[in-house]
Order: sequence, then structure tokens, then C-alpha cells
Amino acid sequence: MNEADARRFFTALFDAAVAAADPNLTIRDHLPAKPKGRTIVIGAGKGSAQMAQAFERVWDGPISGLVVTRYGYGAPCERIEVIEAAHPVPDEAGLAGAKRLFDTVRGLTEDDLVIALISGGGSALLPSPAGDLMLADEIAVNKALLASGAPIAAMNTVRKHVSAIKGGRLAAAAFPARVVSLVSDIPGDQPSLVSSGPTVPDAATRADALAIIEAYRIDLPNIVMRHLNSPAADAPAPDDPVFSRNEVRVIASAAQSLEAAATVARKAGIEAVILSDAIEGEAREIGKVHAAIAREVAIRDRPFRKPVVILSGGETTVTLRGQGGRGGRNSEFLLSLAIGIEGVDNIRAFAADTDGIDGSEKNAGAFADWASCGRLRAQGFDPKALLNANDAWGAFDALRDLFQPGPTGTNVNDLRAILVT
Repeated sequence: MNEADARRFFTALFDAAVAAADPNLTIRDHLPAKPKGRTIVIGAGKGSAQMAQAFERVWDGPISGLVVTRYGYGAPCERIEVIEAAHPVPDEAGLAGAKRLFDTVRGLTEDDLVIALISGGGSALLPSPAGDLMLADEIAVNKALLASGAPIAAMNTVRKHVSAIKGGRLAAAAFPARVVSLVSDIPGDQPSLVSSGPTVPDAATRADALAIIEAYRIDLPNIVMRHLNSPAADAPAPDDPVFSRNEVRVIASAAQSLEAAATVARKAGIEAVILSDAIEGEAREIGKVHAAIAREVAIRDRPFRKPVVILSGGETTVTLRGQGGRGGRNSEFLLSLAIGIEGVDNIRAFAADTDGIDGSEKNAGAFADWASCGRLRAQGFDPKALLNANDAWGAFDALRDLFQPGPTGTNVNDLRAILVT
């Protein structure tokens, strides 16, 4: 398989993964019964506007409400208002959107139904500082977490304890109405991790948040630490009676998207293996591990026989070490992998965020192969120096190997694929 064919192959896998999470295809099978009272739709995340659009198409009855999505990720809706805000660093638009979501669910009755459309990205899109905290404090927390290298579950534990909306608090505000959360972007079958669970509580405590801050040496403003050390930061528990009538339905997940990609590979005559749909950790370290597996396959035909494509999903993290780097987690994973497979022929790789954006740039990810590092050196770049500067984007931009599909309207974390032939 030549380079052009490999890119078409990887793109087909990506398209299949995205299609498997398309709310237009999945949401109809997860609709609750109609209520006696009103149906209110709320939502947040990078896929929430497309979810709202799909819900409008299949719900036979009156609805109203609003969702908050990332700038540029909106979709035209007739009855559900769409608000756009900043991601990955919160802004005033997100703050206003969070307030309006609370306003939307206030004053409901037990005969009313709230449909919550939740996808990844809502943690940043819904800033709602708790207690005496201000937006600037929540922004500082978010920046510190993004730079810490902490896994997404740990980040969200901290986030929900400095927020007035996360950790099930938005659902609690809708009580006594019933809340049915339709959730996309499930990492490891834990719906409460998606967007820090505005409508789905979890059991993580304030003590857990403080332990994470200590373990990852996260430097937070004094006012934030004072809040976290007070009972005011405690989040509602999953067994709180306000959640007793609520329900969570998973409409799309990384596992489903990986299976769809594997099916496409097998139809193309390439065996596919799935390592996991919930891999977390440092992107560059995960890249090293994947590189070692790929080398073992290429050289010794184990633990899988070639030709094979090795698939994995989940959400890695990046600890910022350099200044001015423009690499997202998928690009950093790939640059680390490219260093690890250099010189081992016939290994090609691809990694991309299924929402279409890797970090803050316009690419979803990139392509790499066993010769990527050599081509970088030929242009005067040091691959390891670029990795140490967190500038994987710069590396793949120089190679013209960025993958830029644009916003997809879905979000089930990352798709990583390594082809060994």
C-alpha cells in the first residue's frame, strides 16, 4: 500500500468512526416516552448543536430550550436555540450560556421532561464559578489543568468542585422534573465524565479533588484552594433523591466508533485489532507504547500478524513543557510514535479527534510514517526538539501531513490507527 492509498484508508476509518456517532442515525433509538407536561431541551458540548438538530427531526411534539456549543460548531435549529462559546478556555459567552441553562430549567414540575444533550467539550463551554469564585478563577483552573498532564477523569473531578453547574448540579436545578440525559463521547462507559457531568453526578469527592491537585502539583489561585477546602465545594451524591427519576442513555461511544472503523478495515482486507476505547495518559508516552507494539508486529509478527491495523481510542493529555508550541494531543502522540518507529519500514499511522479539531488549531490530527523524522531532518528540523517544545503541529505542518476535515458534529474522543504491512 503506497502513501496515497494509506491516507485514503485512514480517512475511510475516520469517516466510519464519525458516522457511527452521527446523532441523526443514533438518537431515534433512545427517545423517552412523552411527558404529561412540557419537554425542555438543554445541552452542552462540541456535538450538542447537531444533537439538537437531530432531536428536532425525530421528536413528535412541542419542545423548547437551548444548547451551548463551540464557536463554529453551530447547526440550524428551529425550536432549540444554539449558543456558541469558547473552547478549550472558557469565556463570557459560556458564562452567559450556563446562566441561561439554569434559567431554562427553573420552575418545572414533576410532569415536565428535560432532555439533556451532552457531548464532550462542555467542561470548558459551561463555566459557572461556584461560591465567591469569578470567571477568571475558573479560567485559571482550566488552564492549569490543561497544562498539568492529568487524565481527563482527574481534570473533571477538580472542575466539578469549583463549578456551580457540573457534577449533576444542572439536573438538580431541574428537580422535580425528570431529566433524561442523551450522552455522546463516553470514555470507558462513564457518562459522568462527559462535560464533567452537568446532569450526571458521580461519587468523586472534594477530598479526591484535593488529592489530584497535590499529586499533579497543580498550582491554583489561593481563592480556589480556599473554596476547595470548604464544604461549599461538595457536589451532590449520585444517591441524592433529586436524581431518583433521572436516566442516562448512551447514544454514541468510542467503542462503537472503533468497531465501525474495524469493520471498514476488514472489508478492505486488513485485519483490525482494538487495544482499548479508553486509553488515558501522556500523549507522548502513549505514542512510545504504540510504537513499540508496531515495531514488534513489523519485525516479529507478534502479538499480531501483519498486515494489520491497530486501533485505539480514549483521550490522552499533554503536559506543557515548551513555549509557543502549537501541537494538540493527537499530533503529539504521532510525533512521539514517529520517533519510535523511525527506520522500521512499512509502518504508517494516523490519529485524529473525531470532533474535527485537535486542541486549538484547525486540524483534527495528522498522518505519520517510518520516514517522517527523516523528512523533518531534511528540512532542518529536530523531531525530538519539536516534541520537547510541544510543537508537533509545527512538525506535521512542515511535512504537509496535517489532517483537516473540519468540524464533524460528533465527538467520541480520539481515533488512533497504526497500519503495519
